[in-house]
Amino acid sequence: MIAMGQSLSMLDSYIAIAIKLTPTGFCVLTEGSWHNPSPFFSSTCKGGNSLTVSSKTLHLFGIKACDTMKKARTWLDEHAVSYDFHDYKTAGIDREHLTQWCDEHGWQVVLNRAGTTFRKLDDERKADLDQAKAIELMLAQPSMIKRPVLDLGDRTLIGFKPDIYAAALK
Repeated sequence: MIAMGQSLSMLDSYIAIAIKLTPTGFCVLTEGSWHNPSPFFSSTCKGGNSLTVSSKTLHLFGIKACDTMKKARTWLDEHAVSYDFHDYKTAGIDREHLTQWCDEHGWQVVLNRAGTTFRKLDDERKADLDQAKAIELMLAQPSMIKRPVLDLGDRTLIGFKPDIYAAALK
């Protein structure tokens, strides 16, 4: 038996199934092999006031241990929002995602210049930044990416503000 907010996972090298109880019901996320560079995702939520359409799986990118990420994940779980999580500190991130995010929001928003990792860089690496240089920095050290990044399918949200998530997920 699992309690509210806990997850049960059954993993093998091909399929991962996670069942999560939420205050309004439960969510089931089925993910194809993580060995596949383009895994499939399927998600179903059952229960009350889910904010998303059950056939739409959102993608949350960030770092598992980050406090802001924990707040975002808790908010999504409490609102029965189905999502898959990509930890770009452990799994990395590709140039395509970074380019898409920078094109949509501007590299100045995507690059976390307030973080310790960026502040520790040599001044010469921080000088004369543009999108191409910012993307190279984020590819080399994903902890420099602002988080979380929530991919809604047609657009992304960067950072976590409960009111913005609620408005975007109506």
